[in-house]
Amino acid sequence: MMRFPLLLPFLALALAGCAMTPRLAPEYLAEEAHAPYTLAGGDRLRVIVFGQDSLSNSYAVDGAGRISMPLIGPVEAQGRTTTALARAIEERLRAGYLREPRVSVEVEQYRPFFVLGEVNNSGQFPYVNNMTVQNAVAIAGGFAPRANRNYAELTRIMQGQPVTVAVPMTMPVRPGDTIVVKERFF
Repeated sequence: MMRFPLLLPFLALALAGCAMTPRLAPEYLAEEAHAPYTLAGGDRLRVIVFGQDSLSNSYAVDGAGRISMPLIGPVEAQGRTTTALARAIEERLRAGYLREPRVSVEVEQYRPFFVLGEVNNSGQFPYVNNMTVQNAVAIAGGFAPRANRNYAELTRIMQGQPVTVAVPMTMPVRPGDTIVVKERFF
């Protein structure tokens, strides 16, 4: 009946390979990579209250997403930009402590990112501005011999939920991202 009976297994294998080809990141993930940076646990901030040296200091964002400052206590930092946090601190200081507080907040140290899978040194690494997945792999010691060099899986917290997407090596990385380099098939 069939003229080429040995062709069927090879055709099935080729189609299975197509099914395993990852889709690239949706547009919203690429756009989100350029959105204003929002704070989360693990970030270290430099808060400057002008004219108040005793309040100006470095503060770590704790696991609950807050910083704790003298006089005003814990302030919610999770999900806020540095500008929004500065305004929140000003409001709290204005409510009974200082007449016209002026506050500046800057990120002193970003939370780390993580690289796992087929790299030479998996683990957590300090974030560097304008980093791509390919830069992150280089920081992790480069690709292992069986690594897939075309894409990686990136997990990012978006709107409080982890989102995992297959991305190209040129995708921007954000602090707190987890990158998994998969093994190639051939």
